[in-house]
Amino acid sequence: MKKMVLALLVAGAGILSACGAEETNGEKKEIKIGASAGPYTDMVELAIKPGLEKKGYEVEVVQFNDYIQPNNALGNDELDANLFQHKIYMETFAEQSKLELSEIITVPTAPMGLYSDKVKKIDEVKDGASVAIPNDPTNAARALHILKDAGLIQLNEEVSPLQVSEKDVTENPKKLKFLPIEAAQLPRAVEDADLSAVPGNFALAAKMDLADAVTLENMNDVHRNRVVMNTKDADSEIAEDIRAVVESDEFEKAIDKDFKGFGKPEWMEGK
Repeated sequence: MKKMVLALLVAGAGILSACGAEETNGEKKEIKIGASAGPYTDMVELAIKPGLEKKGYEVEVVQFNDYIQPNNALGNDELDANLFQHKIYMETFAEQSKLELSEIITVPTAPMGLYSDKVKKIDEVKDGASVAIPNDPTNAARALHILKDAGLIQLNEEVSPLQVSEKDVTENPKKLKFLPIEAAQLPRAVEDADLSAVPGNFALAAKMDLADAVTLENMNDVHRNRVVMNTKDADSEIAEDIRAVVESDEFEKAIDKDFKGFGKPEWMEGK
């Protein structure tokens, strides 16, 4: 009898050991994704989380109110992935913070737009009009290109589109007056300036409608937000499953339903 009990205990221990090994060595089925407050938390909740849950994941969405902690938390392995940043920001942050970050896939992104309480169309912009633009170099370059595409200014074509600044304005026939301010304050500037170049995330956070913009940017893919992971995890099953969810028809249907006006990345337009 004692031998039988001992055999059963040994067998049971073997089964438990095998289960533990599977849990430890296999891909985990829990995932924690960080996102900036507002539309990108909503995108994870409404368009990404459901697809991952269908694949058997338990998904926790962590909301952040700044652009520093999501990457720090990722670097500390407190997150598996995050969604809030474009390529230039990711690469700059990674270099300065000595992190190894990789993009997994780009997602539809709210474009920057020119907003105004004073004009409805570009041809109504008067000489000497004031234009509030972001005071950080990346977003300032985006704002200047919107003005260029609208026919209001010309830029030095020898300078990279990602690096142009006010000093690269070669023609300004309406003598526009540029007012560089913090990007987060640009929604408020709509009341005072003739035009205000508001990044999409700040516009939505201020309850502005993208459809109300005088004009929206023709967004470069490097300015679209992406799902980001630690480079060491970029080829993991979790990364592959996130890509599969974002590339799915269900994801695009959720974008079309709940994120109207968001510019789709090149890979999605080519589907």
